[in-house]
Amino acid sequence: MHRRMPVLVAILALTVSGTAAYSADNQALERVLDQWASAWSSNDTERLLPLFTDNVVYEDVTFGAVNQGKTALRDFATATFGAFADLKFELKSRMVAADGKSGAMEWVWRGRQTKDFPGLPATNKPFEVRGATVVVFSDGKISHNSDYWDLATYMKQVGLTK
Repeated sequence: MHRRMPVLVAILALTVSGTAAYSADNQALERVLDQWASAWSSNDTERLLPLFTDNVVYEDVTFGAVNQGKTALRDFATATFGAFADLKFELKSRMVAADGKSGAMEWVWRGRQTKDFPGLPATNKPFEVRGATVVVFSDGKISHNSDYWDLATYMKQVGLTK
């Protein structure tokens, strides 16, 4: 029994230290998701871009728009910030997969569209819609981002449909 004790202690130490490191990594990725909502609410592309890899693929699935790379994401964010006043994302929930390779968020998007956006004429009426984002992580940053949101509710709230 005494011979086995050091082996059991070593295995237990490795298991506990591995769990602590894993938990710290997931907590860091959860903070990236928190920062995602905060950055989109900031109207500041320079606050948003550091959360993503240089070769990010950013999709707005609702519109079928795919932005590849940080330059395309910068253009998309600049256009979004320019078209929507009072833009806020309230994070309702978020999770990181156990392996730390992916994650998801549920959010509420609020604001007013003050300028036309491709496919959406501006009405300057307030809106509040639910949505979700699925992400893939690479080296502590988001490498793939897919946004899904409720266009039908948006269109009703801003008076574009009944």
